[in-house]
Amino acid sequence: MVNVNGMLAILGVCLIVLIIGALGRKVEWLVNFILRAVMGTVGIYFVNYFLASQQLSFAVGINPLTVLTSGFLGFPGVIVLYGIHFFKML
Repeated sequence: MVNVNGMLAILGVCLIVLIIGALGRKVEWLVNFILRAVMGTVGIYFVNYFLASQQLSFAVGINPLTVLTSGFLGFPGVIVLYGIHFFKML
């Protein structure tokens, strides 16, 4: 029972590799989506960290919806998320 998390992680990685192999030509699209989602999430984290260091309470939450938005739209999606949050504060 101690290694259940490790086994689940290995199983998850294997499933991702199998899905990428099954998609064939759509691999490029999937890899681009994953990279945009990861970089967008990291960008949101660092912008939130910078705003917190400036003592501004203006932070976008990191959740599945924001990850999907940054994955589909990329950097403009991150800007849209902060724009929506700004207009919510008005």
